[in-house]
Amino acid sequence: MNNTETAVALFTLVRKEIRRFMRIWVQTLLPPAITMTLYFVIFGSLIGSRIGEMGGYDYMQYVVPGLIMMAVITNSYSNVASSFYSHKFQHCVEEILVSPMPSWVILFGFVIGGAVRGILVGILVSLLSLFFTKLHVENLFVTILVIILTALLFALAGFINAIFANKFDDIAIIPTFILTPLTYLGGVFYSLDLLPDFWRMVSMANPIVYMVNAFRYGILGVSDVDVYFSIAMIIFFVAAFTVVSLWLLHRGVGIRQ
Repeated sequence: MNNTETAVALFTLVRKEIRRFMRIWVQTLLPPAITMTLYFVIFGSLIGSRIGEMGGYDYMQYVVPGLIMMAVITNSYSNVASSFYSHKFQHCVEEILVSPMPSWVILFGFVIGGAVRGILVGILVSLLSLFFTKLHVENLFVTILVIILTALLFALAGFINAIFANKFDDIAIIPTFILTPLTYLGGVFYSLDLLPDFWRMVSMANPIVYMVNAFRYGILGVSDVDVYFSIAMIIFFVAAFTVVSLWLLHRGVGIRQ
């Protein structure tokens, strides 16, 4: 395929993925917005008023960046995991594999589509948060960079999950038993400075800590970890997951058996 044909193929896959979740926006965009609104009401307005300040900001302002990031992570992951596995289940992925499209076009067609959904949900949650608190973006570049990288990272993770999944239940295992605990323990609702030294060190092994704190730095200008190191960690994981995904796709793992 020449460059023009490759660009058309990538654009077509991305457009297909975006149209897929936009066609059922009541199921893909509305539920996470409602869920995050409940978080705002319960953790921000009700509990937050009793907690007071955290990190130099009132509790509601402090948790909003974490909740936005949680919505981006969850939706980027679930979109690609469900979409690619559906292609496997319906045996239409074979038509994509026998096409002249390079493996990286197939991968990023699904990944970009999933990342777009995650970012759209993040924007929607951000707009809803304005009804509960004031947001002032301290560093726009860091904010945009982190949310894009994080959406791409978890879209890639969802792709890997879909490759190894043998049934629809397998798609829910990782989010339920790994992704959700890591997110809740990733500094979304609290500052790492509140933890004892031992548990603070344990938390540093959680990759979501770096994403949440880097995004919080972009919004509020505060972070429990070094921002440049956090961004480097995210880029490293994106690169690693991309290499693994391409290798799995090239070998046909979970697809060509």
